Amino acid sequence: MASGYTDLREKLKSMTPHRDNYGNRVADHSNGRKRKYHDSEEDYSDYEDQREVEAQKVKTGIRQVSIFSSEECSRIEAKIDEVVSKGEKGLYREHTVDRAPLRNKYFFGEGYTYGSQLERRGPGQERLYSKGEVDEIPSWVHELVIKKLVANRVIPDGFVNSAVINDYQPGGCIVSHVDPIHIFERPIVSVSFFSDSALCFGCKFQFKPIRVSEPVLFLPVRRGSVTVLSGYAADEITHCIRPQDIKERRAVIILRKTRPDAPRLETKSLTPAILPVSPPERQQILKPKRSHRKADPDAAHRPRILEMDKEENRRSVILPRHRRRSGFSSENFWRRSHEAAGSSDEPDDHASSARKVKMRRH
Repeated sequence: MASGYTDLREKLKSMTPHRDNYGNRVADHSNGRKRKYHDSEEDYSDYEDQREVEAQKVKTGIRQVSIFSSEECSRIEAKIDEVVSKGEKGLYREHTVDRAPLRNKYFFGEGYTYGSQLERRGPGQERLYSKGEVDEIPSWVHELVIKKLVANRVIPDGFVNSAVINDYQPGGCIVSHVDPIHIFERPIVSVSFFSDSALCFGCKFQFKPIRVSEPVLFLPVRRGSVTVLSGYAADEITHCIRPQDIKERRAVIILRKTRPDAPRLETKSLTPAILPVSPPERQQILKPKRSHRKADPDAAHRPRILEMDKEENRRSVILPRHRRRSGFSSENFWRRSHEAAGSSDEPDDHASSARKVKMRRH
């Protein structure tokens, strides 16, 4: 291998070995603006105090409990493997399966869409799919997971109508986001399986090369543990999964309730590529949106075009430079710095920008 990296964790570590200069320029998470801090002990102390105050606010909105035994975890993990197998065989409806590099997502009950499928793009523009666009919540999720949470008074009976399974390969990640407030009620409940990991709050992601700032709060998440987010932790600060925190395969089941007034995509709002091809009464098996590929341990050192890069390149061609925006990102609306947008030896002309749009698919 040219670089010797086996996954994104090693690459990230080599690029930011100790983050020695992080204290000189950091994000002020209280107002979303970047502030410069000088090397004085007083400035650094003030910054640390602010982070500690915010970390305490985040903790007030987090509840963690361990109610699933190792045997119960193994049984649920076998069911997750069945979901993955069915997805590989194309046995789910089209919008049930959503694939990304080193992470696959499976929507059940309710799913939501974003990006090029919408007339308007950006945070707050997420929309639920029309009824019937994703598969129903599997019975085993009700029997093995939801009933246990209800019995332990983690959630009330009848609360869950949306279940998502995120299946991560080593080095996979999910960028900083807030679960869409206009779509989901609180709390947000997640149950972890296969391995231990961590949930980080208040990180900033940048790409090409991938970089993740230090979190305001680092929350260990153990196999079989239940994490409940509400209040400040759910609404006022972003959370993410960093590449370096997925050391082994990990899956999480996210259980939520959609708001009764959540905006929903009508059929006419969908692009022609995803319009239903048959009437509801003649339901048919749809293939996944992309062909499934197993995680390649050598893939991380090769250049990869991620969804967030595709979005940024589309915007760089459509909008003039002074109107390009970067700012707060949701899970489905990616952000990266303009400094990393291209190499210095490339001519900055229209033809060069247009060529960037031609990207290989995953």
